[in-house]
Amino acid sequence: MKKTLLSCAAALGLAGAAHADETPNLVTILASGEPQTQLMSMVLSMQSMQQGAETHILLCGPAGDLALKEAPESATAPQKPRGMSPQGLMQKIMADGATVEVCAIYLPNKGVEADALLYGIIAAAPPDMAARLLAPNTRIMSF
Repeated sequence: MKKTLLSCAAALGLAGAAHADETPNLVTILASGEPQTQLMSMVLSMQSMQQGAETHILLCGPAGDLALKEAPESATAPQKPRGMSPQGLMQKIMADGATVEVCAIYLPNKGVEADALLYGIIAAAPPDMAARLLAPNTRIMSF
């Protein structure tokens, strides 16, 4: 029975679609302004990255403030149990290789320029983000 299923999958072109050795892609979309939600999204993104996922974070709406050099206190205040802040953990994840972008409409609607963002963070290009979301082997977390 197993051979029959594998043969059918191969005939349909599905046999090579999900190899165990492929690097999983994770896109975390964070729009919440709530500090605990922001921190938990960073915790799960970091854990996924440590387990081998290529990690990309998209900050939209109130969560875009995490990307600001002059972020609000809610983004920088330490939280229990480890004393990490959402912005601090995001920066650690970036240092470990994750990419972070703000939504394309964040900067114009915030009324600031790109130089207001932390080093390494840019505005997302919608075509590139759409391709990333639709790529095979991509998981999406949304907060």
